[in-house]
Amino acid sequence: MSTELPRPTELAPHTELPPHTNVPQHADSGGELCLSRSRLANERLHALIPGGAHTYAKGDDQYPEHLAPVISHGRGAHVWDIDGNRYVEYGSGLRSVSLGHAHPRVNEAVRRELDRGSNFVRPSIVELEAAERFLATVPTAEMVKFAKNGSDVTTAAVRLARAVTGRPRVAICGDHPFFSVDDWFIATTPMSAGIPATAAELTVAFPYGNLAATEEVLTRYRDEVACLILEPAGHTEPPPGYLEGLRALADRHGCVLIFDEMITGLRWSPAGAQGLYGVVPDLSTFGKALGNGFAVAALAGRRELMERGGLRDSRDRVFLLSTTHGAETHSLAAAMAVQAIYVQEGVTAQLHALGERLARGVRDVAAAMGVGDHVVVRGRASNLVFATLDQNGQPSQPYRTLFLRQLLAGGVLAPSFVVSSALSEADIDQTVEVVAQACAVYRKALDAADPTPWVRGRPVKPVFRRLA
Repeated sequence: MSTELPRPTELAPHTELPPHTNVPQHADSGGELCLSRSRLANERLHALIPGGAHTYAKGDDQYPEHLAPVISHGRGAHVWDIDGNRYVEYGSGLRSVSLGHAHPRVNEAVRRELDRGSNFVRPSIVELEAAERFLATVPTAEMVKFAKNGSDVTTAAVRLARAVTGRPRVAICGDHPFFSVDDWFIATTPMSAGIPATAAELTVAFPYGNLAATEEVLTRYRDEVACLILEPAGHTEPPPGYLEGLRALADRHGCVLIFDEMITGLRWSPAGAQGLYGVVPDLSTFGKALGNGFAVAALAGRRELMERGGLRDSRDRVFLLSTTHGAETHSLAAAMAVQAIYVQEGVTAQLHALGERLARGVRDVAAAMGVGDHVVVRGRASNLVFATLDQNGQPSQPYRTLFLRQLLAGGVLAPSFVVSSALSEADIDQTVEVVAQACAVYRKALDAADPTPWVRGRPVKPVFRRLA
């Protein structure tokens, strides 16, 4: 018989939520965050769900041992676990919740559609309105098709590129961590079990920022590469002329240029990186922030290519995207509301301002504690990550574990430092204070040349690895 666990609190739209119930405590002083109910729930999750979560990046192996909170509910930039602890949250929904949890305008747009039905045997008028809104927000695209997740739309882009070029190979940017759950990408990772080895043979890699090396790949596989697919920007800004150079390379070699804008979409500008840098891809894919946590993704691009998946082209048809739930009205309504909010309220600028305040504060306290070369904040202000480096300046999972443990004890849930617009300046200041305390412990571990006493269990693990 299973032990009963508390259910998420039912909340009225503006209900005040309880404060953080634990006084921040730190591992070097013997304090420990109480997560007894979460530990029990994690055991039950693993018994019923492979990996204990529906996304590998949410697995409890990504957190210090026995310190993986199970969430009850969230509001704005805060979440509460089932033990009653409140956290300032970063990277919400794997970067998807950029406006904060339960955003009133988004929720209201969703509620309106729920009472009108969510899925029909023919297109709803909401599909037309959502397409018009998207193409007005991303004017570099001429057509759009919606789906539920990023993997489906990136794979559709690859399939379309292969169809229009008649070529088999896909060239991926090897410096970017994830494109799709489908074979053409997962075959290239350490988690390739279950995928025929031949799948990886048709995927080749090119390095970000290096046009000469990319041209060498295209020359080596002359007339075989269907597309170049990459995130247009990541932890570093694209070198001057790089994206323009890729555009020219794709044109010269007759391949399709695909921008994966899952992360850059909305966070770089409402129109994504292509809107910021002014380089137009042939196809692009959007998701994550597009629905503020609701499931919606988009494949967009040139009409000439997109029509190959339609009913008005005389050539062989491409099975582009055909999803039962891709046009659910409430998710499309959420996407329309999100895009309107970004444009009307200048959300991208808000994200940058909050991220700049956070990055400045973290760098200052890390330097003050003598760990400025070891706790390193990277990335665009709207999409910050942190690196944890050992005494030799190498990335370290044990030091990441130490750092995450200290953040959790201080009421900060931060697998990254990716901000949402719901964060207040007070939230940022609290985070910086907790980081300062964490950096003090980090300094002790560096001085001891051994973080083990502060790790307290197995280190956190990378997502992509061959063995569990």
